[in-house]
Amino acid sequence: MRTYLVVIDDSPEGDVALRFAARRAARTGGGIQILAVVERTEFVGLADVQQVMEAEARERAEAKVAMAAGSLFEEAGIRPSISVRSGEATALVREMLAETGDVAALVLGASATGAPGPLVATFTGVEAGKLPCPVMIVPGGLSDEAIDRLS
Repeated sequence: MRTYLVVIDDSPEGDVALRFAARRAARTGGGIQILAVVERTEFVGLADVQQVMEAEARERAEAKVAMAAGSLFEEAGIRPSISVRSGEATALVREMLAETGDVAALVLGASATGAPGPLVATFTGVEAGKLPCPVMIVPGGLSDEAIDRLS
């Protein structure tokens, strides 16, 4: 099955990427793999405080993914595979691509303003030729109607 790997976070461009991937998957008979990344905190202090901060970040990521999964099922009838992982985002995406052999495309959202985020910069820059699949960049400024029309 054609699977689209989407990385989501609290940014609006993650939502845009997920909408585009869901529409593509629905039209091509594919599936969605959602990766939510919980960045490790650089808190210098008590280990207990750092663990609480990371646990709260993980809970927020899991809630975001659960909400996105519910929306995908309601709108497109797709039950996504979900992974919530802690660590550095680019390394986690590389791991996910290595583990998942059927990824048809890595779908990332680009910020509507300013410089591209680290994932877009990395996977369309020096690492673009090393990936096992194409990268789809969805402009963050697209409306829902434009995404629906393009996908």
